[in-house]
Amino acid sequence: MSQMGFFDIAKRYADLDAKNDPLSRIDEVVRWEAFRPRLEAAWRRPPEERKSRAGRKPWDAVLMFKAIVLCELYNLSDDQVEYQLRDRLSFMRFLGLGLEDKVPDAKTVWLYREQLAQAGLIEALFEDFDGHLEQQGYPHPELDEGGDERPDHRCLDRAGPQTA
Repeated sequence: MSQMGFFDIAKRYADLDAKNDPLSRIDEVVRWEAFRPRLEAAWRRPPEERKSRAGRKPWDAVLMFKAIVLCELYNLSDDQVEYQLRDRLSFMRFLGLGLEDKVPDAKTVWLYREQLAQAGLIEALFEDFDGHLEQQGYPHPELDEGGDERPDHRCLDRAGPQTA
């Protein structure tokens, strides 16, 4: 194997685009920043409740939500999404990660999803996500091509019951 050249990664991304990478298209049509306030409200303690600013910086809220979206879209367990984030260039790009970046581990994905479930936000967030896709002409994810209902989001199932 030869060493990667300066433009090799750009060529790989271009090759993904030429094959109509669905994640790239989704990333273009979803207004991810619209999710940030609700995500951070569920995941971040107000500054006055924090004991100190010491410790590792938290993961970006939108990046973590995108990881949870990948679990849903590809029916992945937390362990599998961690592996796929390390392995798949399209997944890395979807989250805005480079080859040199760390990826969230399985426990972190679980923890973020669990906090959303405890805040009762998962269903509303995925309804908004589905709405972004529907506005762009994607079929509704709750219906299969014949119009029959599909099971609820996998992330809802794994997160357990939601509290009101």
